[in-house]
Amino acid sequence: MNATTTRGALLAALACVLVGGSFTANSVLGDYPYAGGQFLRYGLACLLLLPLLPRGRAARLRGLSARQWVRLALLAAIGMVGFNLAVIAAERTAEPAVPGVFVGCAPVVVAVVLPFLEGRRPQRAVLYGALLVAVGAFTVQGWGRTDVTGIVYSGCALAGEVAFAVLAPPVLRPLGPRLLSVVVCGLAAAESAAAGLLADGGAWLRVPDRTEALALLWQAAIVTVVGFVCWYMGMQRLGTERATLFSGLIPVAAACTAPLVGTGAYGAPQALGSALVGAGVALGSGALRRRALQGRAPRRSALRRSAP
Repeated sequence: MNATTTRGALLAALACVLVGGSFTANSVLGDYPYAGGQFLRYGLACLLLLPLLPRGRAARLRGLSARQWVRLALLAAIGMVGFNLAVIAAERTAEPAVPGVFVGCAPVVVAVVLPFLEGRRPQRAVLYGALLVAVGAFTVQGWGRTDVTGIVYSGCALAGEVAFAVLAPPVLRPLGPRLLSVVVCGLAAAESAAAGLLADGGAWLRVPDRTEALALLWQAAIVTVVGFVCWYMGMQRLGTERATLFSGLIPVAAACTAPLVGTGAYGAPQALGSALVGAGVALGSGALRRRALQGRAPRRSALRRSAP
C-alpha cells in the first residue's frame, strides 16, 4: 500500500472500531427516549465539530444544489437516524446478533450496488473480499433468536448502513469530511427532534442521569465527531467500496469490548471470524495482490541479471 492508502485504511478502521465499541454504550440507553437521545448525540456532535472547520469552509454550502441538499437530508434520515431506529426496533424481538449479521453484509451490497449506479462492473477482488468480510461477521456474532419482525427491521438496518455509504460520495467531494460531518449531524438532530415531537409529544426529551449522560457524551464526542471525520477521510483515500469493507470490524470490535462489561465472551468463533474479516479486508483493499507483486519483482530482476 502507498502512504495515502495506508492512511485511509487506518482512518476507516479506527472509525469502525469506535462504532463497534459504541454498542456497549447503547446498552445503558435502553430506557432513554430514542429520539431525544439521537437529538442530544447529533446536536452536541454538531456543536463540537463547528470549531474544527477551517475558516471560510462553510461558504461551500452556498454552492450546493437542491438535489445535493436532498441527498444530505436522506443521508441523515436513512443512514443515521433510520439506521439506529431500525437496530433498536429489531432488538425488541431479536437477539442483537441478528441485525449485526445483516449489517455485516453491507460490504457485499455496496460492492454490487455502487458499481451498478455508476454504470460499471463490480471489482472482482472487492466483491470476493466483501464476501469474506460478511462470512467473518456472521462467524463472530452467530445467528440469534428472532421472528419475522426482527428480520424485517434488521433488513432496514442493512439498508441504512448501505445508504450511509452510497449517498455520501457526491457530497463528500465538494464539502470535505469535516463540513459534511457538521451538516449531516445538524440535519440528523433536527430530524430526530421532529420525529420525537410527532411520536412522543412532550415526553421525547428528558434530563439524562449520570450514566446516560456519559454514554451520550461518548457517542457524541468520540463515536460521532472522531468516528465520522475519520470515516469520511478514509473514504476519500480508499473509495466507497474499499472503505465499506472495514465495516466488518464493527462486530469484531463489539465482540472484543463485550467481555469488558460482562455482556459477552470472546472465544474461538470470534477469533476465527476476526481472522476472516481481516483476510477479506486485505483481499478487497488489494494489499494481498500488492504483496504478491512485490514478492515477484526481485525474482524477475534476478533473472534479468543472470541472463547472458
